[in-house]
Amino acid sequence: MSERTAVVLAGGRSTRFGDGDKSVADLAGTPMIRRVVDRITPVVDAVVINCRAAQRAAIADALDGASVPVAFAEDDYPDEGPMAGMATGLRAVDGEYAFVVACDMPFVDAGFVDYLFERAAGHDAAVPRPDQWFETTHAVYRAAAMADACEAALEAGEDRIVAPLFDLDFVVVDGDEVRTHGRPSTFENCNTPEDFEDAARRL
Repeated sequence: MSERTAVVLAGGRSTRFGDGDKSVADLAGTPMIRRVVDRITPVVDAVVINCRAAQRAAIADALDGASVPVAFAEDDYPDEGPMAGMATGLRAVDGEYAFVVACDMPFVDAGFVDYLFERAAGHDAAVPRPDQWFETTHAVYRAAAMADACEAALEAGEDRIVAPLFDLDFVVVDGDEVRTHGRPSTFENCNTPEDFEDAARRL
């Protein structure tokens, strides 16, 4: 059983990115999803990739040689949004807790992820809220509890990604904690070609 797992959400259609799959797009010489996985592997024991079936081969190639085991949890019902992807990915976790992260967060901070696992212990989740918004796709969850909550929210027709949180015993990691234990850049994502250019310069 994996003590700590990361679930990487890669099933989105990347509509603002243009042609091609954003998850495996070149970012300063490395596929973006590989950058995300390589940054978090120091603090996790295994990785689960949530994606569409058509993405699997390219993502597997991008992650060849990763330093922890990589499994795939393909979307049974593609295009239902990140909450559905989160439920699918969390159902594939072989352990109690998982860090959920979007595949377009190339500056994810492993030290902060480690802190989120510590804060989640004994609770169902530790969710950053650096300002007024919850960072639900950069949080640690008790995998089974969050999968249940996501599925219940989807069945109820709820489309707000924060909705499942309110069925959980979760702790809020506020802005002061983010600044003390990590960097605000950990939440930055790359959605457009311009975002990629900016990130490539910084990397």
